[in-house]
Amino acid sequence: MITLYTFGPAFGLPDASPFVTKADLLLRLAGLPYRAERGGLRRAPKGKLPYLDDAGRVVADSTLIRWHLEKTYHIDFDEGLTPAQRGAAWAVEKMLEDNFHWAVADARWNHDANFARGPATFFRSVPWPLRGLAIRFVRSRIRRILWAQGLGRHSPADLAAIASRDVAAVAAVLGEQPFLMGDKPCGADATVFAFMAGALCPLFETPIRTAAESHPNLVAYVARMRERYYPDLAPAQAA
Repeated sequence: MITLYTFGPAFGLPDASPFVTKADLLLRLAGLPYRAERGGLRRAPKGKLPYLDDAGRVVADSTLIRWHLEKTYHIDFDEGLTPAQRGAAWAVEKMLEDNFHWAVADARWNHDANFARGPATFFRSVPWPLRGLAIRFVRSRIRRILWAQGLGRHSPADLAAIASRDVAAVAAVLGEQPFLMGDKPCGADATVFAFMAGALCPLFETPIRTAAESHPNLVAYVARMRERYYPDLAPAQAA
């Protein structure tokens, strides 16, 4: 049995992390039996979630999890796609993971109102005398990561413009298709759903959410994917 280590559902999303949602959805797309276990961060090989344990073989990182599933279970998540489509799907996936992700992180962690609505809840288990210190430490660490990555050096307006351009690019590639590359989901749909569902999360007030809501095809896409793969997931309430 495959065990996927997760943070768990949060904010009306399948998981607090889009990378965990991606891995979870890949397992659903593959039709493989698995169980999701919350926690395990302290044992994570790379200090991050997700990772999975497949009969004793531990695989960390959502992309490496995908490759493991494809190789071990002879799955081609992009079956039927042309080389150009495969390239476009990979490009969209990495744009979201390596660029857009950091803009979302900034919106949730560095803006006090959004932080209070969302990430602050992660610290509820920390004893009260230490909670403020833990919050300041983690938020400071995330700001340093964003600065080192580069997006954290931009003004809020420029950061919002970059993220909005990412959203528009996804909407343009999707077009009127039911899924990113056509009539059936491909591997990149796991990533696109994870990040667009997060962008549209009504709990957070951000220019990113406004940008995503301006594309009806993205709104319909997220609703379609939720209904198909997460029908029992209760949506978050609007801020």
